[in-house]
Amino acid sequence: MSERIAIFDTTLRDGEQSPGCSMNLEEKLRMAKQLDALGVDVIEAGFAIASDDDFAAIREVAKVCRRPVIASLCRTTPADIERAWEALADAANPRIHTFVATSDIHLQYKLQKTREEVLEMSRNAVRLAKSFTQDVEFSAEDATRSDLDYLCQIVEAVIDEGATVVNIPDTVGYTIPSEYHHIITTLKQRVRNIDKAVISVHCHNDLGLGVANSLAAVAAGARQIECTINGIGERAGNASLEEIVMALRVRKDLMPYANSVVTEELYRSSQTLSNITGVQVQPNKAVVGKNAFAHEAGIHQHGVLKNRITYEIMTPESVGVKTNSIVLGKHSGRHALGKKYEEMGYNLTRPDLDKAYKMFTKLADQKKEIFEEDLVAILQDGFTQIPERYKLRAVQATAGTSTLATALVTVNDTKTDDSETQTSSGDGPVNAVYQAIDKLTGMSGNLLDYTVRSITQGADAVGEVFVHVEFEGTSYTGKAASTDIVDASARAYLNAVNKALYSQERRKHVQN
Repeated sequence: MSERIAIFDTTLRDGEQSPGCSMNLEEKLRMAKQLDALGVDVIEAGFAIASDDDFAAIREVAKVCRRPVIASLCRTTPADIERAWEALADAANPRIHTFVATSDIHLQYKLQKTREEVLEMSRNAVRLAKSFTQDVEFSAEDATRSDLDYLCQIVEAVIDEGATVVNIPDTVGYTIPSEYHHIITTLKQRVRNIDKAVISVHCHNDLGLGVANSLAAVAAGARQIECTINGIGERAGNASLEEIVMALRVRKDLMPYANSVVTEELYRSSQTLSNITGVQVQPNKAVVGKNAFAHEAGIHQHGVLKNRITYEIMTPESVGVKTNSIVLGKHSGRHALGKKYEEMGYNLTRPDLDKAYKMFTKLADQKKEIFEEDLVAILQDGFTQIPERYKLRAVQATAGTSTLATALVTVNDTKTDDSETQTSSGDGPVNAVYQAIDKLTGMSGNLLDYTVRSITQGADAVGEVFVHVEFEGTSYTGKAASTDIVDASARAYLNAVNKALYSQERRKHVQN
């Protein structure tokens, strides 16, 4: 039997720290459920002491996801560790993940502590964490710029205190594969009790080497890889989960290691994250990019038509990419739609199918041809878990080269069941719509980012709008899809407004 590589996903913690990738509780739960379906071994759900929202997310993920290990990050202070355990208390498989910097650069400029002080902090932290749970991970932050003798010393010390996993992170993406291999090899050779813990690696992508470094560490003896969906994370991001997993699968001849990831769920995981955050992957992104399985050059097309193995080292189906269009139309019934969703891996309840069918028929009246991407957009756009305080009833906008852009917007306040209409002008039709919505909701938003992308092809393509809007110093994402971009823009903005209102209500509830 081949050795196993544990896949530790930190999309909800390190990934969320990527600018524009913050998620609310419901979005984190949705992503966590998809990570569970993907089969990752560990879900790092957040940093418990960072905020009440992070704490609540960890606690809810721990309650909902019972198969994987659920981890909470914490510093080496007692308050951090106790807060992490409080968030994890209901987890079926909890892990406290404590960390401290070990490089002289961090010790001098950030911690302002000696090596001896940090060594003692590390010992005490693991000892305290171990009093709560048997599964304790210790991370030596900035390990690849740490003195190797000191790194060996601190790793040996925390294993003596009971650490079950020791993480050797390339925190700033500084190392290269040969150097990283040497670091891991040295730890295995010189740390007397290294066999009592799993060596983990967490690589950042500042030099574009996150995946390469992770695989080099595996070759040296690491047996856990920390990574994120789409490679999101601080600065240039983390090692990409989908690239690591498919590299291990495609090159089993050189890396004969097993893992628990269901590769057919990779594309859906990528799309789910993009839909939540509004951050799309680049077209030529390995494994999950739009062009990952596209062939334009004639010689390539000829080879693929003869035998796909000529230019494809993996099939689209192996990562969950569906290459066929569907033949559903406006005359199709609920049964056909439900059957198609089943084929795509979505088992809808009857109420959800009824809701999807209503949106499907509306879309079918607007489009000649419907694709699987359209059906995914229906689910992603229409099944939000955020209570909708305000719902769009009607929107109309006018603009032109010699005409001031104006908008007329009607929304329904579900709290009072009243509808109200406002008009406004702006720099363009979308800006005018947003000014009118601000008047209607009393929420003054600062639009930080506005993105439109075509989900499908053709003049009647569905367009998906993502916005990042700041309310009272906090950024919220909003999204919506429609064949009418003004309509999608209005509903995306209202989605952000509703998230902001919901977040404010949650904070009041926590305070009370």
